[in-house]
Amino acid sequence: MRLLVILILLFFVAAGIVLGALNADFVSYDLAFAHVQLPKGAALLTALVIGWLLGGLTAWLGVSMKHRRRLRRERKATDKTGQTVGT
Repeated sequence: MRLLVILILLFFVAAGIVLGALNADFVSYDLAFAHVQLPKGAALLTALVIGWLLGGLTAWLGVSMKHRRRLRRERKATDKTGQTVGT
């Protein structure tokens, strides 16, 4: 299993290197407060990383908020009955 994960990781690293090499020309971005010029490969990689981080943050917040709601609900049930829930 670990070997499979390493092979998949190496495949994507190689694909990223090829993608960056094939898209070496620069792209300009005007962000209203800054003007940035990046190679296309770096811009794609940056967008991918930002999307990955925002998606992970969204998933983490969703799970942690659900967990907090469940704990709050269990505390209310414990306070009402005076005993622990689930035991």
